[in-house]
Amino acid sequence: MDISSTGLVNASTQMQQSKVAESAQLLMLKKSMDLEASSALALLQAVPGHLPLANSGDLGTRVNATA
Repeated sequence: MDISSTGLVNASTQMQQSKVAESAQLLMLKKSMDLEASSALALLQAVPGHLPLANSGDLGTRVNATA
């Protein structure tokens, strides 16, 4: 089995570059998930609270239920 030192160095360099690329991708994923979470929170906070129920008129005041 003939293993040259150049081949080992190249393989090691490629593994290191792969690890760096994977770390960068993971960091970008975490940042995008944080941004998405903050955007979702802002949307939820923009929704008005409890709205009053309809208590007069025909729309929304009667329930037609049959069994």
